[in-house]
Amino acid sequence: MARPRVLLPALSLSTLLTACASQPRSSDPASWVQINGGAPVRLFFETPQPGQRLAYGEFEPGEYRLRFGAGEAEAEPVRLYRKVDLEPDLHGDYILQIETAGVYQILLNQGDEPHFRVIKRAAPKPAEVKNTTAQATSTGVCAPAIEEQSIQVAPVFKEGEWVRDFYSGRRAQVIDGKISLTPAADSEGLMLLEADTATPQPFTWDNATVYFALTDRFANGRTDNDHSYGRKADGAEEIGTFHGGDFAGLTAKLDYLQSLGVNALWVSPPFEQIHGWVGGGDRGDFPHYGYHGYYILDFTRLDANMGTEAELKTLIEQAHKRGIRVLFDVVMNHPGYATLQDMQDFGFGGLFDGFEQYLPPRWGDWKSSGNENFHGYHANINYDHAKWADWWGRDWVRAGIYDYDSPPNAGVDPIKGSLAFLPDFKTESDQTVSLPAFLRSKADTGARDLPNATVRDYLVSWLTKWVRDYGLDGFRVDTVKHVEPASWLMLKREAAAALTQYRSQHGESEGFSDPFWMVGEVFPHDVSKSAYFDAGFDAVINFDFQRKHARQGADCLSNLEPVYNDYAEKLNKDPDFNVMSYISSHDTQLFSTLARQSPELQKRVAAALLLAPGAVQIYYGDESLRRFGPTGSDPSQGTRSDMNWADIDAGAVDAVLSHWRKLGQFRHRHAAIGAGQHQKLSEAPYAFARTHGEDRVIIVSAERGR
Repeated sequence: MARPRVLLPALSLSTLLTACASQPRSSDPASWVQINGGAPVRLFFETPQPGQRLAYGEFEPGEYRLRFGAGEAEAEPVRLYRKVDLEPDLHGDYILQIETAGVYQILLNQGDEPHFRVIKRAAPKPAEVKNTTAQATSTGVCAPAIEEQSIQVAPVFKEGEWVRDFYSGRRAQVIDGKISLTPAADSEGLMLLEADTATPQPFTWDNATVYFALTDRFANGRTDNDHSYGRKADGAEEIGTFHGGDFAGLTAKLDYLQSLGVNALWVSPPFEQIHGWVGGGDRGDFPHYGYHGYYILDFTRLDANMGTEAELKTLIEQAHKRGIRVLFDVVMNHPGYATLQDMQDFGFGGLFDGFEQYLPPRWGDWKSSGNENFHGYHANINYDHAKWADWWGRDWVRAGIYDYDSPPNAGVDPIKGSLAFLPDFKTESDQTVSLPAFLRSKADTGARDLPNATVRDYLVSWLTKWVRDYGLDGFRVDTVKHVEPASWLMLKREAAAALTQYRSQHGESEGFSDPFWMVGEVFPHDVSKSAYFDAGFDAVINFDFQRKHARQGADCLSNLEPVYNDYAEKLNKDPDFNVMSYISSHDTQLFSTLARQSPELQKRVAAALLLAPGAVQIYYGDESLRRFGPTGSDPSQGTRSDMNWADIDAGAVDAVLSHWRKLGQFRHRHAAIGAGQHQKLSEAPYAFARTHGEDRVIIVSAERGR
């Protein structure tokens, strides 16, 4: 029985490719395959299913000779992942070139047409997978100085001018270039100074406060669509299942977002996802559905779990009324995996002869048993079946099955390589294509044949239609470095034209006239201007802030003085350069985990983030001390726990939430915070100014020691 590279979560960093084994390991020296050449390899053997044999071991880079059976034969070269036919007597010699060290498996399928594949996999992980935490949170934390402070505010504020602390509401008059004020008791020593006559400044993306809500885990506005397409709860920890969040839930919480000073909402990809699941995590210990939005089946339809097009329209209209722009998270690198349920629903792919008897009437209801795990369903699937032509097809994706091209290692070729064994769209190809067979027969799709269109043309057309129909304000773009820049430039050009067309037909929603905005995920981009800004991007996500600066700023805001100065120097003297900084994400970790659920540090990091130059991103629950959730053998899953509305409703996180709201509202009022020039005013208390045209603010952090 043929097996592909096991299909695993899109956001997992490693994968265990055997997963469906049902026999214990052994090291039988009388093996059916021998390895010579290269570094010594100790093989382990399994029997996944009747008629299958599996051997795996750890290989170093080099050339190896694989010998099946006894005797010698002329050796033939073997390519990873490709089917290799064997003689009926299961004899043969083959040359295998290993480029990168790792664990590789040889899967032999006996029967009328014997063959084998060589597949790279990751080594097994320890039984317990724990989230990595930082050092003790108490080390080096400054104490707030809640006492009267004498603050030099000239020349930012003029002699005799009245200045207000936005945090406490207290006022003071500038005398001899100074004011005297005491921070509010719950402010962590912060004072947010503005002119007493200050008014809210116009929106600019350079000062955007973007709220990233993973829709399924944020708020459930309708329960009748919680398990669309026959999806099921798993009855266990529900790590990778749909939880019910939707557009209706987002709309119901817009006032909450407005209270945080949010002016842009990043919505996880809302497009129709694969109907079934794949094995979750390295150990296949949970079913993993596309609840996060990155396993797209049909780009032209909303996933029913997210809601209807009418509900999307309402969400955007209501967000705009509150001054909140709406961004869709979009993907052009890959579609979703093939699952048992989608194979059955849409008639693509195939099982081994007679293996349907091992599946339930609804294939997606398959459950692991015995020593199997949720990767085990692959043993039923014949990945060399001719009906794989009825899936995306070889002209659309690289997938390493049937007659599809095999993707290279993404580390060697980031454009054509596969991420987490997802099928890779051929966006770089100039070959014209027709609709994939499964979409052509999908009754409710909006996809239609386009004349003389490439894969890129189709994807751009599908994605920008949402802008043209609903007036979306921007895109957050996934996996940017794994798609050629020409595709992104085309996406931006067409999306901007689509928004212009929408506004010409419907008017400027709530007076919004700012251009279409596109921010990219380019791991591990920092605050430097790269060639991606020539490929249509207005901003990139700044990975440095979480990795290097967030905890420093939470300990003492003054630690960030050189960081703030550097950011402002780079960003705000170049009108075509912006980054979006964050402290938590769905791919890395939660700051609350890093801070070991410390309310004090969760308050302090609000200042570090929300006072940063450039755009910033709040990940849902940053402001409410949301906890890391069940994660299984995929540590990123715990970062996507349900929003902790019960804590908020009970007032359990009032102190943290109130602090985030004060800072968010202050940032919302003043474009100078993100877009202004930075100037340090004093060491003790630590104070700095931001100025942008007529907009002026001073931030004071009264710190006592370290």
